[in-house]
This record gives sequence, structure tokens and C-alpha cells, in this order.
Amino acid sequence: MSSARSAHSPTPPSSPSSRRRPKSRSRAGAGRPARADFLPTCRADLEARGWDEVDVVFVTGDAYVDHPSFAMAILGRWLEANGFRVAILAQPDWQSAEAWRELGRPRLFYAVSAGNMDSMINHYTANRKRRNADAYSPGGRIGLRPDRPTAVYAQRCREAFKGVPVITGGVEASLRRIAHYDYWSDRVWPSNLVSSKADLLAYGMGEDVILQIARRLAEGEPLASLRTLRGVAYLLGKNETLPEASFGGAAGDGTIELPAFDAVREDRRAFAEMTRAFHHETNPANARRLVQPHGDRLLVVNPPARALDEPTMDRLHELPYTRQPHPDCDSPPPAWETIKDSVQIMRGCFGGCTFCSITMHQGREIQSRSPDSILREVERLAASPDFKGGISDLGGPTANMYRMRCTKPEVERVCRRLSCVHPKVCKLLDTDHAPVLDLMRRARAVPGVKRVHIASGIRMDLAADEPEYLEELATHHVGGHLKVAPEHVSDRVLGLMKKPGRGSFEIFAERFAAASKRAGKEQYLVPYFIASHPGSTADEMIELAIFLKERGYRPRQVQDFIPAPMDLATCMYWTGLDPMTMEPVETARRVQDRQVQRALLQFFAPENWTTVRDALRRAGREDLIGEGRDCLIPSRPPRPAGRRPGRGRGAGRPRAGSASAGSGASGGSGTSETSRATEDSRRAPGYRRPSRERGVDRR
Repeated sequence: MSSARSAHSPTPPSSPSSRRRPKSRSRAGAGRPARADFLPTCRADLEARGWDEVDVVFVTGDAYVDHPSFAMAILGRWLEANGFRVAILAQPDWQSAEAWRELGRPRLFYAVSAGNMDSMINHYTANRKRRNADAYSPGGRIGLRPDRPTAVYAQRCREAFKGVPVITGGVEASLRRIAHYDYWSDRVWPSNLVSSKADLLAYGMGEDVILQIARRLAEGEPLASLRTLRGVAYLLGKNETLPEASFGGAAGDGTIELPAFDAVREDRRAFAEMTRAFHHETNPANARRLVQPHGDRLLVVNPPARALDEPTMDRLHELPYTRQPHPDCDSPPPAWETIKDSVQIMRGCFGGCTFCSITMHQGREIQSRSPDSILREVERLAASPDFKGGISDLGGPTANMYRMRCTKPEVERVCRRLSCVHPKVCKLLDTDHAPVLDLMRRARAVPGVKRVHIASGIRMDLAADEPEYLEELATHHVGGHLKVAPEHVSDRVLGLMKKPGRGSFEIFAERFAAASKRAGKEQYLVPYFIASHPGSTADEMIELAIFLKERGYRPRQVQDFIPAPMDLATCMYWTGLDPMTMEPVETARRVQDRQVQRALLQFFAPENWTTVRDALRRAGREDLIGEGRDCLIPSRPPRPAGRRPGRGRGAGRPRAGSASAGSGASGGSGTSETSRATEDSRRAPGYRRPSRERGVDRR
């Protein structure tokens, strides 16, 4: 990016960081935290603390919410707990560097993040249309951050105070750390380091690496010494040589050279080879250093940071968060409304779904909190004056992966599998649900807690074989609807997704229904399905439509596949190749083809009748047109049938708590952090629409 402002960025309205803040403004009273309970955000806050400078200024594209589901809060509080002075610069007016100058020159560095989501997924739908809400801004307002803010904010940092190190991180920088395909410009971009010109890129969740950076700079070490850290990437100057570094991995200290940026930009097979090589170097225990030529400079990506242990996870989540939006937020961000009564019990995912970014950002190893730490948080939540009795979610990226891990550490150390559960569940994976069962029972026994929901989704193939877990879930932890993610019913498409086969969903659905019946409850599944995923053609979508028809599912909103940077499915979309096998993969790239798949997923909608009829005729499936019981659409168009195809109410709009409103990791996510639009489904008969979507937000 050649300038500080993106060509497609809206003119910013007055943002929270650019307005004059009253020194005495407070939300104290009625149990509300006072301004002084938050990390400082302006010069007046610094003066109130008697500070003449801060060590680190955290610049973020999100509104400041002091909750452990928000990156600026957990990283800022972590640095504070380790003795550093931190200020938050949230959603600053990026038209000038004035907001940066207000806080003064940071003693150590600027930490820059676009926010909990990739900004382009946050701003645009799968059809590349501007979204009309931002879940991470006050009141959902749009326009409070530019497109691709990492580079914009980094430029303003340099303008404000020359010579201050700029460290970028977060979902956007992490998932763009090597050459990558950008869906919104439909071309391959270089590493985010090229556009941001940052001194260092800290990828992944970041708690360990940001603390090491702060400590080493505070001790007077030169910036170049940080190039030996795990979890960082950097660009060598054209006259610099690759430094020696030892990371202690099982594969030794080798260095793997990825195909050069110029090569992957022009040659799609080279792009697929780069993607395959990159994904095989993601296990911290055996990953090797990666390098990729970018013109006359060399991009260096060190191995990932190691997973956090349980005591560190506990400490991180028990820091003195207010769990509230900052007083400068004139209205709460929708994402906070979704997660304010949730408790995160773990992070990471060993599923390895090809369309999801959670594993790439949070890691494959499950990092869990101790039961005691989780229950202390539940007790604090239950004691808060605003608590109404319900824990909206006790989970994480996948709630029933809590405390699961490989039973053979010596094998895990050398393993390079991208998924522990595909094509089948690894025999060395400990899938015992006893820890999460005990946690669920203890959480709902906390005084003041009336109900505990599991709303962040579960892994069906693991849960289906655990009857005790299913009974507990159906009896106590489902509020009428349980969100699950079969994604498709074509086994060929599911194989490309690295998801379990169609039978897995059918088995789980049958067993969940039986457990609900035994509990005396009328409960239904809310399944997520994706349109236009690589490998999914009109034929596969017709197969899915028949499945939905047979079972009475009617998706109210459509999930269109969004190619998030660095995902395996994104490589398939761009190259037409499965990077793991180099076999061709048919992909719907034209707008018209994507509209057909959307319409087939909502075949029952009157406005989709013409599109569905034409698709069925082209596929030779006229047998599905008519008045018969098994037909998808009637022979005559219903009224009205004049609306645009695939435009179900709210289609393409993310809700807070969906993976696209949380993860960031997309693609996925958590949340999250996974670039997915929320989908409501209804099942006939007896459908009751959920009164509220819930979920855990993921960075």
C-alpha cells in the first residue's frame, strides 16, 4: 500500500479516539466500572494516573471492550500484569496522526492490529458488497476503520513518532504473513509486511511473543535481536543476510524456501505448492523456519509460538477485566452483546477444516483452562448486578474439545497431520468427554446460575459416540436449538473440506433427537451449510437441496463461501487445485454460478423459483419440478417470484456471535474467530425461531 489511506476506505466519521473526552466521565454507579478501571485511552487518563509516558500503545480497529474475548483487552491486560504501562488507541481517525500524537511517544513500541477480524471480511459480503453493520464498532456503525487498516495504522505510527518500533499482529496480519490470495481484489498480494513496513509481525494469538518483545526491548536489546523469537515474521533488507537461529524443534533448525512471490503471483501451481508447504510447517513442535523471496528482499517466518500451558491460560482469563465496553462507546458493540455472559474454556482446534482459519491462528493443540479457573469466572459473572441467570455459552471454537489432546507426546512432537479427525479420528487422540461433562455440571450448580447454554458449536463426530454427553447436553444445555456444522452432504465436497461424511451428521441428528425426547424436550438442530465451496457444483447443491427437502430443513440465511487468506479452500478457489494432491477441483467463481448455489440452498423461496428451475433443467433433473411429494419446486411459479435470487432476509450480513463476527480467523472465524455468515434454519413441523443467536467471540 503506497499511501496511508486505502482507495476504497470510507471517510471516517468522528471516532471514539478523536472526540474530546470529559475527564470525569464515568459509568460508575449501579455496579458499573469507572473510567479509571479501564486501560488509559487519552492524555487525560495518563495524567490521572500520574504517567508521563507509556511503554506500549496498542492501536486497534475495534472499539475498546475490556473483555478477554477482545484482543486489545487480553494483550493489554497481560502486559499490564507484567509491569508495563499500556494505552489503547481504539478506532482512531486515520486521516492524520493527531490521535497518535495525543498519547505521546511510547517508550518501547506500537502494537498494531486491524481488530478481531480481517477487515475485508468485516467490511464486505461474499458478493463484495459493503456490509451495513460492524459488530465490533459502537452500535454496529460502519466507517470507523479503513479497509486494510494494518498498513494504514502502521504508517500513522511512523508519522507520529519516527524511530518507534512498529509491531503488527492480529488476525489480518497473521493470515497475510506470506504471499496470499486476496478475494476482494482477485489477485495475489505480497506479505502484509510489504504494505505495512512494520519492523516485526507477531502472528497467532500473541500473548507470549508480545511479552517477550516488551521485556527484551525494555532490557535494551536491539530490535534485530527479536528476529530469533518464535511466532514472528520479518523482512530482511536487501543487503542483510539470513541470521542463524535455533528453535529446538523435532525437525531440527532447517529452513524451507517457499516459491517466490513473483512466481506464486503468476503461476497458480506454484501458489498451490507454496500453500501445501506452508501448512505442513504449522506444528510448533516440528515446524521449520520459512523464507520467501519478495523481489530483492527476503521474507522470514519463524516457527509458531508454543501452546500456552494451563496456568498461563488461567492467569490470562483472570486478569482484572471490567467485561464492559469503554465509557467512550456511546452504545455497545453488537459483538459484546453476544459474548458478555459467555465463558471461554479453551482455544485451538484440531479439526483442520480447509475453509476455516481458527487452526492457523489459534493453533491445532487444544489449550484449556482449569475447571477451578472457569468456575471462578462463572461465580464472578453470577455475582454481577446485570446478570440475569443465564450463561450464554460455556465453550470456545469447539466446546466439546475441552482438554482433548494426543495421548502420545512423542508422536505428537513429530506429527504433521493437518487434522486429528480426518479422514478418521486418530487412534491416539484422547476424546474423553468426562472433563467437559464435569465442568458443565459444576457450572450450572453455581449459586445464581439458572441455565448454562452450549452455543459455540460442538464436534458431532466426537459427541455422537458419547451417550452420557449427549444426554447431559440435551437435558440441560440446549435452549431449544443446537448449532451444528455439517456444511454439506456430498461426501466428495466434505472430503475437500476435511469434514466427516454425511452419515456422521445423520447419526448425530438421530441420537440428539432421541436424547431430547428422553429429556421431554422439543429441540431441534440448527445446521450450517455452505454454498459455493470448492468442489461444490450445481449437482452437489441439488443433492443438498434434496436432503433439506427430505428432512424439512429450511435455511433462513445462506452461507456463501468466502475465500479467507491462507486457507486451503482459498487455494482451491484461486488455483483450481487441491494443494494436498494437486488434483483439479471445480469451483464456482462466476457471480451467476454462486447465485445459483445460493438459490438451490433456498429452493423453497418464491423469489428463487426461476433460478432453481433453470438449474434443474440444465442438470437434467426435471423430475424435481412439479407437484409431487419429492419435487423441490412446483411446475408453476409461486407469487411473488420477482425478487433477486438468494436474497433471503439478512443474507450475507454477519451477526455478532457468528464465526464471521468473531474469529477472525476466518474463515471461520472465533471466532472467534471463520468468515461465516450466521444461518438460521427451521424444521417443519414445530419450528420456533431462536429468540437470540449466541456464541463465543474468537480473536
